Amino acid sequence: MSKLKPDVSIVRYGIFTRWDEQSSELPRLLKSTIHVPAELDIEFGFIAQIKKAKNQKLRYCIEHPGIPDEEGIPQAPFDGEVYVESNDWTFYLGDCIWAPVENKAGTWRMTLELGGKVVAEKRFKVHLADEEQQIAQFWKQRGL
Repeated sequence: MSKLKPDVSIVRYGIFTRWDEQSSELPRLLKSTIHVPAELDIEFGFIAQIKKAKNQKLRYCIEHPGIPDEEGIPQAPFDGEVYVESNDWTFYLGDCIWAPVENKAGTWRMTLELGGKVVAEKRFKVHLADEEQQIAQFWKQRGL
């Protein structure tokens, strides 16, 4: 009998309600976007639907855009592993903006891996307030 090939898809991404680690409830999508304002406590990420992968090790990783630690050294990516709980499982991978917000701007990359292969990936562009206004003005000038 052949092994089932895992099926992974991103079903929602963008800005979410605050995630509660202690709850079994996933956060609720507020806005589908890859452009995230750098505002304190804003939650963003994606929800993936994972099928045919029960008990497999899922590795998650969030690469921050060179955010420095207390000594000024860029922080290592946040990563970890969990086991897929069922053959039809939803998983939330996300982060939020913390103080100071000024150093959080840039591209954040979030990935999921199964068996050493990236099976889901999303990049988010975190913008400071003035950058977001410039982007809006750019598209407004083009009639969009």
